[in-house]
Amino acid sequence: MKDLEGLAPEQIERISKVRERVIDSIGKNMDLYGVTLSIGHLYGYMYFNQGPVTLDELSKAMGMSKTSMSTGVRTLLDLKMIDKVWGKGTRKDLFEVSSDWYQNFSDYFSIKWRKAVESNMNVLSKALNELRAMKEEYGGQEELNSLLHKDERKIEDAIKYYRWLLKLIEAMETGKIYDLIPKEE
Repeated sequence: MKDLEGLAPEQIERISKVRERVIDSIGKNMDLYGVTLSIGHLYGYMYFNQGPVTLDELSKAMGMSKTSMSTGVRTLLDLKMIDKVWGKGTRKDLFEVSSDWYQNFSDYFSIKWRKAVESNMNVLSKALNELRAMKEEYGGQEELNSLLHKDERKIEDAIKYYRWLLKLIEAMETGKIYDLIPKEE
C-alpha cells in the first residue's frame, strides 16, 4: 500500500500484520451477513488503501484473477459499500471504499431486507387471496372454515410484521434510525 512507502521494513511488517488481522475480521463479519469471505477481504483491503484503486491494482494486491475482482467489486458496488470514482488522466475505472460504516450497514440491510420483504409480501398476499377464495368456495363447512380463518389470521400477522419491517427499512434509508440510536462521535 502506498501509505507504507518510506517506512522501515519492521514497521511495514508490524502495520501490515495489524491490518491483515482487521481485514480478516471484516471478511469474517461480512461472511455472517451473506457476503463471501473473499469479498469481505476485498472491502477490508480497500478500506485501508489510501485512495482509489483499479481492478488491475486490486487483482495484483489480492492475488486474485481480474474476473474475481470484477465480481467482488460489482457486489460491493451493488451493496453501496464502494463507489466508482473519476480519476484525472486515467481511462481505467477507479474504485474507492465508502468508509461510513453506519451508512454501509444501513444500505446493506436496507437492500437485503427490502428484497426479502417484497418477495415475502407477494407470497403472503397470494396465499391470503387463495384462502379467501377457499372460504367463499367452501363457506358451509364449519371445520374447514375455522381452519382457514386461523391461517388467514396468521398470514395477516405476518403481513403486519413485514409492513413494520418496511418502516424500519425506511428509517434506515432516510437516516431517521439515528434519531433513535445516535451514531457515536
